[in-house]
Amino acid sequence: MVRIYLDYAAATPVAPEVLRTMQPYFLEKFGNPGSLHSFGQAAQAAVDRARETIARALGAQFREIIFTGSATEANNLALRGATAAGMKRVIVSAVEHESVLETARSLKKAGVEVVELPVDKDGVVKLPALGKALIAGPALISILYANNETGTIQPIAKISKMVHAAGGILHTDAVQALQFLDCRGDTLGADLMTVSGHKIYGPKGVGALYVRGKGPGSRAKNHAHPTPYSLSPIIAGGGQEFGLRSGTENVPLIVGLAAAVEYIEKDKAKYARQIAAMKEQIVRGIKKIYPRAQLNGGKNSLPHIANVWIPGVLAQDLLIQLDLAGIAVSAGSACTARSSQPSHVLRAMGLSESRAKQSIRVSLGRPTTNAEATKLLKVLSSLRRQKAGNNFPSH
Repeated sequence: MVRIYLDYAAATPVAPEVLRTMQPYFLEKFGNPGSLHSFGQAAQAAVDRARETIARALGAQFREIIFTGSATEANNLALRGATAAGMKRVIVSAVEHESVLETARSLKKAGVEVVELPVDKDGVVKLPALGKALIAGPALISILYANNETGTIQPIAKISKMVHAAGGILHTDAVQALQFLDCRGDTLGADLMTVSGHKIYGPKGVGALYVRGKGPGSRAKNHAHPTPYSLSPIIAGGGQEFGLRSGTENVPLIVGLAAAVEYIEKDKAKYARQIAAMKEQIVRGIKKIYPRAQLNGGKNSLPHIANVWIPGVLAQDLLIQLDLAGIAVSAGSACTARSSQPSHVLRAMGLSESRAKQSIRVSLGRPTTNAEATKLLKVLSSLRRQKAGNNFPSH
């Protein structure tokens, strides 16, 4: 059976050129970057080149890129690091990734004031609610650039102006957005930004946090945000990553993250158009098979994510049937796939628990073909015919 993978929002395969770039640092150039001999210096040089590559992509300076072991760690560093350094308030949206929401809830238990912002029916943060929350005083605001379940894009540049006018600092998780949207820190006005390897055809287990104005010679004085701020490390040790993230650098994965950033820049607009066209084909096809089906989220969304409600069809049942047919899709975030709870993102958008449990996420990638999209629709059509009047009733 030829298997079809349509869960690229959960993880992407490592691109062959990315893998080739990483390989020497497992076997040949394996030195510790902290060592002074030639093996260590070769490893340090590779980390430096990777930092320069990612800094260019994010419109940042060399010292503003902090490597981490994952996007989850980077999000924790942003929130916990700011509060450890004295920030007393945290504002998050109700549709954040679990690594932000759970961190915020943990901080709340520790005495930090946490405000959770509502979103509209498309999943966009309600700006009047943000404005009201900002009046109460300086805060760290964490807003996902583009949602991992629905693909909804937040107006981060507009949000940043509101945040900075109120003396706050803005963190955005750009993990899903990086391969399709402008993620330059100065363009967005973000002070902190999270990126990850395994969503952009790089390796798992590596991420980075852009920290505006980190270290001597920074551009903080030229940034639109006039309020100084600092982060405290959340991992103690040897002081690597300019003192913000101790631990020996994972050189192969850091090299792979930088190579992946370069990879997604190639033919970026072309792939975005191709993927968006296939997404439209799939959504249109599902609506023909299930006439009452609807897209969850608004039109302003990432080109590769389609979250679709199929009334009367339990998503978990459908996922199993599709997997048996050789097709992999999901019901939402991979981080909570084993939970029986409905998606917190869809619930926050005002959708019923029933609708949330009847929604699937199809996410496409560069390797996805029109033939694979067509195959998905054929299998869905076949399943509906087979299960009519049983698990998959007619409408």
